[in-house]
Amino acid sequence: MACSHFQLTSLGFTTTALCSVPRFPPRYEQCNKNIINVQKCSHMISNIKAQHSDYSSSSSSVTQRRSANFQPTIWTNDYLQSLKDNNFMEEKFTSRIEKLKDATKQLLHENKDIIHQLKLIDTLRQLGIAYHFERDIKDVIGLMGININILKDDLFATSLLFRLLREYGFKVSQGVFDGFKDEKGNFQLSIHSDINGMLSLYEASHLVMEGEDTLDKARIFTTNHLKTIFKEENIDPILKEHVIHALEMPMHWRMARLHTHWFIGMYEKEDNMNPNLLEFAKLDFNMVQSIYQGELKQCSRWWATLNLLDGDLSFTRDRLVENYLLAMGYAPKPKFSFCRETLTQVNSLITTIDDIYDIYGSLDELELFTSAVDRWDINDIDCLPKYMKKCFLSLFNTTNDIAYKVLKVRNVNCIPYLKKSWLELCKAYLVEANWAHSDYKPKIKEYLDNAWISIAAFPILFHSFFCISEDMSKEALESLENFPNIMRQSFLIFRLCNDLGTSTEEVNRGDVKKSIQCYMHEKGVSETIAREYVKDLIRETWKELNTNFFTMSSPFDVSFKNLAMDIARMTQCIYEYGDGYGLPENETKDRALSLLIKPISLGMM
Repeated sequence: MACSHFQLTSLGFTTTALCSVPRFPPRYEQCNKNIINVQKCSHMISNIKAQHSDYSSSSSSVTQRRSANFQPTIWTNDYLQSLKDNNFMEEKFTSRIEKLKDATKQLLHENKDIIHQLKLIDTLRQLGIAYHFERDIKDVIGLMGININILKDDLFATSLLFRLLREYGFKVSQGVFDGFKDEKGNFQLSIHSDINGMLSLYEASHLVMEGEDTLDKARIFTTNHLKTIFKEENIDPILKEHVIHALEMPMHWRMARLHTHWFIGMYEKEDNMNPNLLEFAKLDFNMVQSIYQGELKQCSRWWATLNLLDGDLSFTRDRLVENYLLAMGYAPKPKFSFCRETLTQVNSLITTIDDIYDIYGSLDELELFTSAVDRWDINDIDCLPKYMKKCFLSLFNTTNDIAYKVLKVRNVNCIPYLKKSWLELCKAYLVEANWAHSDYKPKIKEYLDNAWISIAAFPILFHSFFCISEDMSKEALESLENFPNIMRQSFLIFRLCNDLGTSTEEVNRGDVKKSIQCYMHEKGVSETIAREYVKDLIRETWKELNTNFFTMSSPFDVSFKNLAMDIARMTQCIYEYGDGYGLPENETKDRALSLLIKPISLGMM
């Protein structure tokens, strides 16, 4: 790839890029009609320079400003800095974890029957400690897959092995379930009394790929029967809780860390639980939480020092903890500290810029800001309104600082990619701003063609890649430029879940119509029908995401592919009960407390 030269003004050093400016795929034709002509904006900037010494003083008096009256943050920097270390990084705990880790590894290699080993591996995954044994587990699962047919009469074990094989990257056909179907191809009614088997099949069915009719039938069949089964009075109360939990959201769609917190509490109630595994899970959860807490404090100090939302930008949302929670959901493994801290900064800047485009800025100002991001020249700052100056300078300096850290660690200059990612976001925001100001009602496809980008796909994807990936090969970078399908599908799920949780309030305050309203207007249907359509679209997009994840070859490493899954899962979590980001007082607050603040009690251990 050709080299080009970039001056990192804010950092005071010069470097040579290791790759050319990214070649992004062309935008959709209809969206392109609404995107600004950058050369036109350059002329606007020149005219403003000639006419006004300070653009803000000449424009603010005539521009009507909206306000969303966003709820102030419920997490102050003083509170976060006052949190005491939970001490689970001390030697007495880390040494105990190592002993428990050795004992657990021995369990994995004991010559137990296949069902016993399947249950053990699934328990380790749900307890959140399987990441310590990834190679060992994959070896054991691979051997089990060879003998999957010996389980043909056991619905529970067949379904569990099917799910684990797919989760660990092994090929397995939906045909393993044919033995549980009748001559008409429907699932036998006789299996519905096997509650554990039905629950296992239900969870397996959500790893469905495109064209897998058997798994589609399995999902519908198990859902219908489980909804009636858990109402029975004689069902085991612990099993009943598992059924209710699964019907609320399947495990494959859940944020893993939150599910682990729930599962530890459930596992503790079981009569045959392994006390060593329970202790291991609790200690590990608290140790990782201690890592998260240190990162959160660091991010909060950065946010407080930046002081971006003071004064002219006070209309925007202050969501530092929620932004860290998102980042933690995207990249939960302890080793990804740099990625989490970077994405927290990126998410915070995205929120500020989003509110400028959605709420506050005039179209002329938004065009100026978009052009400034395209030019990426700090000398343009004087041409921006006062409230935009702080935002652009914060964006410019933070991005360059991140690029400097990546350069030190990866020896790659990612400035062309990061800069381009912010431009793509601003262009998508500008499309929506034009729609909102003209009260234009796009068709559902036209909306979604732009909306998967405006959900912040490019900045999150590109910053994540340079923070998390080990493979910086030419092939990986070229694939990144074309925005891989697996990520496109993940961000489409992000957008659709966001719309389900936020669209009513946003449309009421004058924002662009969302997918629900676009479908209602295009098809002439009720909001209820439109919401069901969006939910179905989420399910179909999960199929596409699964297909890409389980079958498609890719130059990206496993960590980066897992990111696509975890972004979709975190999105379903944050918007499960409505707008858990904009209105974070209830479920989101409780989840932040349990995942980031309050350790799990060790009890009598």
